[in-house]
Amino acid sequence: MIREEIEADTRLSVLMTEPDVPEVELAKEAIAQGADCIIASGGDGTVSAVAGALIDTEVSLGIVPRGTANAIAAAFGIDTDIRSACQTVLTGVPRKIDVATCNGQPLILLAGVGLEADVVSEANRQLKNKIGSAAYILSAFRQVRELDPFQVELETPDKIITVEASGITVANVAPATSVLAQGPSDVLPYDGLLDVTIFAPEGTGGAIAASYSLFQSALNKRSTKRSDVGYFRCTAVKIKADPPQKVVVDGDILGETPVDIRCLEKSITLMTPENGNFDPLEKLDGLPGLEIRYKDND
Repeated sequence: MIREEIEADTRLSVLMTEPDVPEVELAKEAIAQGADCIIASGGDGTVSAVAGALIDTEVSLGIVPRGTANAIAAAFGIDTDIRSACQTVLTGVPRKIDVATCNGQPLILLAGVGLEADVVSEANRQLKNKIGSAAYILSAFRQVRELDPFQVELETPDKIITVEASGITVANVAPATSVLAQGPSDVLPYDGLLDVTIFAPEGTGGAIAASYSLFQSALNKRSTKRSDVGYFRCTAVKIKADPPQKVVVDGDILGETPVDIRCLEKSITLMTPENGNFDPLEKLDGLPGLEIRYKDND
């Protein structure tokens, strides 16, 4: 169907992924062949990998979501219906958007440290094949029943934050379903900033209440006021955890902390159906063991 929809209006070349040929290499091959738009048809991992090859090029990115969660497509309002997604590629609004890197790997959506990574890790492929994105919900329910707080240090260009938390999420953009990224009122990919949410509730009841509050924040476009959830925005952040924590980037496990995450402002062009605004906010007070040391950059 993708071929039928696209070839009716433009010339299309198809490069199929293979186990021993990463998506980024196929994207580079397409660039070398003179493509002016590369369509990533797959899940979040595929989209993120292709986007990494397009950083600081004039080649635009189109997305036809075909994965389990399709969170990147959802974040930009791209329909999961193939025909509609193809029309966005052909007639949508080209927008310069931010991309980030996490230890050098491309990041479009978000990086999760601790709880977010544990949720993704436990939602194994077999379970996702059976029940789809509900696998993440089931995994999240299991994880919040067994919170394991850790000490974390977050270093930005202007300050160092130390705190005890169960999860840290660093988002470039995130749909409402990415609950642990919803501390601020809007998480937008064209402001040159990363949105950091610190998740630090006590016990299962606190975790469920905090998660529900974050989901409501996303739906209502209002920043959370809970004392056990903090958030701030920055251009870059280095994260160290004691003990080391798992790290997930755009739905795939990357490894463990420490990580170095940097925002690359408006570094790729995405075919997208809608616009948006942002309102930078910050709230850190009330978090357990919080300490902030401002850096002297003179």
